[in-house]
Amino acid sequence: MTNLKLEVIKYAKKLNDTNLSPLRSGNVSVRTDLSGKEGFFITPSGIKYNDLQEDKIVFLEMDEKKNEQKIIDLGLNPSSEWKFHQDIYINKPDAIAIVHAHSPFATAVSAHGKNIPAFHYMVALAGGNDIKCADYATFGTKQLSKNIIQALNERKGCLMSNHGQVAFGKNLDQAFELAEEIENICHQYINTIKLGNPKILSFEEMNKILEKTKNYKKN
Repeated sequence: MTNLKLEVIKYAKKLNDTNLSPLRSGNVSVRTDLSGKEGFFITPSGIKYNDLQEDKIVFLEMDEKKNEQKIIDLGLNPSSEWKFHQDIYINKPDAIAIVHAHSPFATAVSAHGKNIPAFHYMVALAGGNDIKCADYATFGTKQLSKNIIQALNERKGCLMSNHGQVAFGKNLDQAFELAEEIENICHQYINTIKLGNPKILSFEEMNKILEKTKNYKKN
């Protein structure tokens, strides 16, 4: 059986190793059950990922009030972004793992509050004919969660205005790979708009691509 705490540590370290999210920035979580309680493991706040050990990975329940009481009572220190992880799991039954990154190119695009249009067919990997940018809200707030859920409508990843990006998948490998894809797409988009306004693929073409990407991993 996979040790999910070790998986969280592995991908948290990978955030640093790949420079997808340097130092203490970004966070990783995975949905699980613990002692009959539905919840998720998430990286802690304020600890360098190279220093992570299993006892530093925090389990939180899906019940927000229980989480807040638990943190107060036991002095646990989960990522300050635990609320939007929880809300994604609640609103997206197919979300089993989440990666949030302050990746350089995604953050640059997000600072302009820009959606990524269908300038390249790989935009479809995030689940739609564009990649939405969630409206800005202070980190760790319920409003940020609401904005992210709206931007994730029929999508598996989005940008977060003046902040970075978030992606989810059926496991941590999928979620991390999508975060890497979004970062690469943002890099390409920044280079593309330096040359002017790019050609945007039609809705009809993107619908074809969306159908094909459903089997992307199988081909």
